[in-house]
Amino acid sequence: MSPATAAHVPGSVAGAVGRPVRGYACGMMRRALWQGLLAGAAGVVVMTLGEKAEQRLTGRPSSCVPARTLERLTGMPERPEPSRAVNWAMHYGQGALLGVVRSVMAHAGLRGPVASAQFAVVRLTNDQILENATGVGAPPQTWPRAELLVDLLHKAVYAFATGAVADALAARSGPGPGQRHAAQRPGRRADAGPLPRHEAYGP
Repeated sequence: MSPATAAHVPGSVAGAVGRPVRGYACGMMRRALWQGLLAGAAGVVVMTLGEKAEQRLTGRPSSCVPARTLERLTGMPERPEPSRAVNWAMHYGQGALLGVVRSVMAHAGLRGPVASAQFAVVRLTNDQILENATGVGAPPQTWPRAELLVDLLHKAVYAFATGAVADALAARSGPGPGQRHAAQRPGRRADAGPLPRHEAYGP
């Protein structure tokens, strides 16, 4: 938009034309990065505590799949007994990084239990892509049912714990665009048009 054209556009609208990239979106992504890493790390801690409690009850041994996956992704030599440090690095690093996705969801306006359930699918999908692509894992439908149920349970705990932290941090910036859109016409509606651009990107 040229300066001459911008002069004929209301100030809030004219300013909003460039703001999605230069202002709101960039600021949102910066917040989502550090908040997502924090939320993801918190989610991993909660999941790990749950795993340890479950292992004490069931006697299930710790998994070395994270270490095996990271060894193959990075080209590290594979050891008969994977390093615990490598295992923890993949376990915590993957969970922290994926938290950024959940934080982006929260800032966009996707918050609450439904968003966390959606994120649980993202977490499970990420695991399976990496593990199957490296040959470390096999498709979940081939697992013993008890093993599959335990994995689903722990990943759900991670997703909901991460979501709770991400939502709380994002709420400090106010409602996301999706929430502002929904607030225009509450209820389940098929005919709700998009927000005006200058309203979508906040004040």
